[in-house]
Amino acid sequence: MDAIVKNFPVLDNASDRPTQKEAEDAVRVLLRWAGDDPSREGLLDTPARVAKSYRELFSGYDLAAEDVLGRTFEEVAGYDDMVLVKDIPFYSHCEHHMVPIIGRAHVAYLPNGRVLGLSKIARVVDIYGRRLQTQESMTAQIAKAIDESLAPRGVAVMIEAEHMCMAMRGVQKQGSTTLTTTFTGTFQTEPAEQARFMTMLRGFK
Repeated sequence: MDAIVKNFPVLDNASDRPTQKEAEDAVRVLLRWAGDDPSREGLLDTPARVAKSYRELFSGYDLAAEDVLGRTFEEVAGYDDMVLVKDIPFYSHCEHHMVPIIGRAHVAYLPNGRVLGLSKIARVVDIYGRRLQTQESMTAQIAKAIDESLAPRGVAVMIEAEHMCMAMRGVQKQGSTTLTTTFTGTFQTEPAEQARFMTMLRGFK
């Protein structure tokens, strides 16, 4: 079954975004709502710090995976087997509760005459990770971006992550891990390639 990847709207026009002052005022409102006093000494600079940290934590909204993946290499001496980048750490935030998702991504593709710089794959993970996300969407978005930009014979993505919305609140099940996968092309149509991807993931440290 093909993954359905929705293109969620992103504010393109800077005028559509609240100002720095508006963001800081919103943090002050949340501090008061939580029961604290934003005018006390320890919280005076918190609104500015939170707004600044959000700029970094959600910097993926200002980046496009297509720009990162635009440069490829064809001089690979005929190499056409799997390229796997394993254990790419990432930090994201759940779009439902805005608390962290902490995990690792494993990304593989089967070249079709062109390859990517390995750092580009890690950067794509960061671009989608530094947005409000669900793990399912993030997995599919990474695969779709590489598939459309590189046109390989297939893409495989697995994400393993712990969700703080399950660990810190609600059912409070610390240490539980969620796994998601997306396969395209040959990885999707040939179970043997899926199995080889999984074997390579588990087979080397």
